[in-house]
Amino acid sequence: MINIQKCAVIGCGYVGATCAFSLVQSSLFSELVLIDYDHEKAIGEAMDLNHGLPFVEPMNIYAGSYSDLSDCYLIIIAAGGGQKPNQTRLDLVKQNSAIMKSIVTEIIKFNSDGIILVVSNPVDILTYVAMKASGFPSSRVLGSGTVLDTSRLKYLLGGHLGVDSRSVHAFIIGEHGDSELPVWSSANVSGIDLDGFCCSVDGKCSKQDLDDIYSSVRNSAYEIIKRKGATYYAIGLAVTRIAQCIVKNQHSVLPVSCLVNNHYGLNDVYMGIPAIVGSKGVEKVLDIPLNKEEQQSLEKSAKLLKEIISQLDV
Repeated sequence: MINIQKCAVIGCGYVGATCAFSLVQSSLFSELVLIDYDHEKAIGEAMDLNHGLPFVEPMNIYAGSYSDLSDCYLIIIAAGGGQKPNQTRLDLVKQNSAIMKSIVTEIIKFNSDGIILVVSNPVDILTYVAMKASGFPSSRVLGSGTVLDTSRLKYLLGGHLGVDSRSVHAFIIGEHGDSELPVWSSANVSGIDLDGFCCSVDGKCSKQDLDDIYSSVRNSAYEIIKRKGATYYAIGLAVTRIAQCIVKNQHSVLPVSCLVNNHYGLNDVYMGIPAIVGSKGVEKVLDIPLNKEEQQSLEKSAKLLKEIISQLDV
């Protein structure tokens, strides 16, 4: 029987460990199992997290093995090679695809009813690989998608406009990577369309302004990696937000990496698209309005992802 209070994090590198740390602070789960090919690393991370339990809600945190996943509700996969300076996310695909298949093969030996959340990059391709390897319904295999990219967009746009980023409503969609795109046509600030809001703040949203913001979003990971070697804090928070939607059945709309079939004229591709997320995973993929240019950009992003997938053994 699945235990809705149990979560696993597979891969205890920077991203996986930070996800675990954020989840411990969230109090969403009562049991957290950490799995890594380097078991001693997983033990060390569990020890470190356990020493902070007097400051948070009680929780059973331990380093385990795949057999411990038998009753696990949410399985977060953060394993894989990290992105290096001057290396695109797509450069990682062949290496991390093999790792993903090996992990999922172990998962399905013990668990056929949980939800898999992929964080490893390139996330859209690896989520597709995980879905195919697991045989799970696509609704129960999702990726972090462009949730983080969208958060970056909201932060930068909010700063540019001088408003709380939580009042900014806009999406980055498509590949979590270089071909992602902003949906400016439906962006708004608390219901006021972006053009209208910009007029009220002295026209601070020229096309160049928006292009610069988008460029900063798209290049954020590269800039952070160049300075500190890896990105992990913000994605840890993004993963916790997705977990919250699932565990609390919030039916929230997030641009997670999900299977796109018969949406936007696209089929058989995983990418970051706004979807309703709840206790069963992806409940419904949404068709948000796109202008002609945005539709064309999304199609190009999907084509790129499908071309790479076609070269893999999935």
